[in-house]
Amino acid sequence: MKRFTLTLAALVIAAPAYALMPINEEPMINNTLLQGFIGDAIADNCPTIEPRKLRALGELNKLRDYALKQGYSAAEVRAFVTDKAEKARGKALAAEWLKERGAELGNPDAYCRIGEEEIAKESLIGYLLRSTK
Repeated sequence: MKRFTLTLAALVIAAPAYALMPINEEPMINNTLLQGFIGDAIADNCPTIEPRKLRALGELNKLRDYALKQGYSAAEVRAFVTDKAEKARGKALAAEWLKERGAELGNPDAYCRIGEEEIAKESLIGYLLRSTK
């Protein structure tokens, strides 16, 4: 009985370690979504780069599956990806990332350069884009 009590006490103490972090702080989820926001911004601002919509949908499905495996509920995932404030935060982070690399609104050449670089590097951003040159 003493061993059972000690085991139970250890589990109760350890339980908070298994608590999920808020979904908007989970690194893999946020990094993947950021790559998508960056790709969207490039495609929106470069006339010679298009989004690969089916690939983007596939990546979103993989990300959803990852989130569910981590223990997030389908409702949490859905709420996160449809939240307007989270979408605005993601777009702002993408704009900051792009600005650090020389992109600025009204300068499509900078967006095109970054997009072509990402496509050449075969990064996730590049995987989500297609050059029409």
